[in-house]
Amino acid sequence: MDKEQTILNVGRRIRAIRDQRSLSLRALADQCGLSVNAISLIERGENSPTVASLHMLAQALQVPITAFFETETAKTIIYVQRTNRPPTQRNGIGIESLGSGLHNQQIEPFLITLEPGAGAQAEPVTHAGQEFVHCLTGEVEYTVGEQLFLLHRGDSLLFEASQPHHFRNMGTDPAIMLLVFQTTLGSHMASQSHLTD
Repeated sequence: MDKEQTILNVGRRIRAIRDQRSLSLRALADQCGLSVNAISLIERGENSPTVASLHMLAQALQVPITAFFETETAKTIIYVQRTNRPPTQRNGIGIESLGSGLHNQQIEPFLITLEPGAGAQAEPVTHAGQEFVHCLTGEVEYTVGEQLFLLHRGDSLLFEASQPHHFRNMGTDPAIMLLVFQTTLGSHMASQSHLTD
């Protein structure tokens, strides 16, 4: 599946979930904070959504972000081949879902590629659950509360996501990190926005 098809499928899933909840574009826009036009472009596959947009939509629709990447009914085992997870890219950030569709899924794993200077929005975010990050390559600056962490290859960070936090690539080379959100138990709501639109 190529990048364009992935974007189109994500848009279709968002539209299907919105329709299941009998929400108009305006109602969803009011709930998630995105414009009607932005949601419409995403649903039609004409705009590649950021993680921030996906988080906002997931929260408003009360589903995990991974629900937007599901193509089959929920399973008890998920196997994702590297060639079947084309990244969604925008503003210097590549986002790859590493697994979705698990029955009662409570974690959302992503592979994030950050170009130099790219990263989370300027204002820190908070959300329910926990967050785990593991730096695979490059340097990622992660701020959690009042603490600043400079993650290098092999460094990890685990924290309660109710603390204000954000990240960015401070290096001169691309950085790649594993980012895992633990969703609120029982609610299947994804965390709030992380990356700028």
